[in-house]
Amino acid sequence: CGGQMEVFIEPIQQAPRLFIVGAGHVSLELAQAAHRCGFRVHVVDDRENFANTERFPDAEVTVEDIPAWLERTDFPTDAFFVVVTRGHRQDLDAVRQLASKPWRYLGLIGSRAKVVRVFDALSAEGTPAEQLERIHAPIGLDIGAVTPAEIAVSIVAELIAVRSGRAGEAHVAAAQLTARRPR
Repeated sequence: CGGQMEVFIEPIQQAPRLFIVGAGHVSLELAQAAHRCGFRVHVVDDRENFANTERFPDAEVTVEDIPAWLERTDFPTDAFFVVVTRGHRQDLDAVRQLASKPWRYLGLIGSRAKVVRVFDALSAEGTPAEQLERIHAPIGLDIGAVTPAEIAVSIVAELIAVRSGRAGEAHVAAAQLTARRPR
């Protein structure tokens, strides 16, 4: 023997789990984009005509009462959650169930006013401020998204930033590029 050998080790990590709570238009776009970006997607909603494998072919789908399912299900501690249900009450119920669970990311869609109302309600119920401060709300990067597809892109961009341990800021400001350009 006495020879040399080089060994290359490439760790293969399991795809991060993304639980999308709600199965509306934004969820549909989000599931597709997240799947393409390497997330293992699971969609939960209580409406079978929205939450089904025909609409979400690349996702695991659960049709059940959302708060009850969230309460009794054990999730991986590194799971990502996006709450995009059909209404404020359903969003509040979902965040209420998830706030005290371990997770890597929890995001809530909505206007700043809606987020304040949800957080005020949870705070009044006794949810500790430390738990609320961990929630990404409003969800997504501020890119001026309007359509469901654009909103999904902003959310997936934030998910990727969290997965990568990045802040999700612009690469380099234009002024910095101009200053570096050779003359």
